[in-house]
Amino acid sequence: MDTTLTQLALMAEQDKHITETVSRERGRLRNFIRRRVPDADEAEDILQDVFFEYVENYRLPEPIEQVGAWLFRVARNRIIDRFRKKREVQLPEMADDDGHWLDEVLPSAQAGPEAEYARKVLLRELLAALEELPGEQRDVFIAHELDGRSFKELAFESGVSMNTLLARKRYAVLHLRARLQTIYDEFIL
Repeated sequence: MDTTLTQLALMAEQDKHITETVSRERGRLRNFIRRRVPDADEAEDILQDVFFEYVENYRLPEPIEQVGAWLFRVARNRIIDRFRKKREVQLPEMADDDGHWLDEVLPSAQAGPEAEYARKVLLRELLAALEELPGEQRDVFIAHELDGRSFKELAFESGVSMNTLLARKRYAVLHLRARLQTIYDEFIL
């Protein structure tokens, strides 16, 4: 009987510590997640996942050291995990009749100051990365991806084989992915 009472008292004490920690860290953690995740529902899901993992780990025999740091590390990992799953989504071929698909994949300037800032930074980084490309690669990438022109059309106009144009675009894409990965992780995550 005493063992049961002791266990209940221990669980009550743990519940009290968990509740205090959640209350204390909820606002800061939510802000941290919202700065990285534009969708409010998705951000709330991540927040709940973090606290769920905290409750599970709190009850383990080994205590969590520096709870605040632990919560932020778990939140960052959850954000990265979610966006790794989404990373496989292909860019749309053409979003509208004008061919401005880039507007569809960048944060909307009307979504608030943070989204507008992210959009400006991402565009600036994209333009800088494009400028780093050799001219032939840059021209093929821009003509195909931004102007919506076909490789067949480009090959006919330039006299360069389609395979060469495909290779140039491939090298451009590889460079852009490597160059923009960090900024992508920072803003889209």
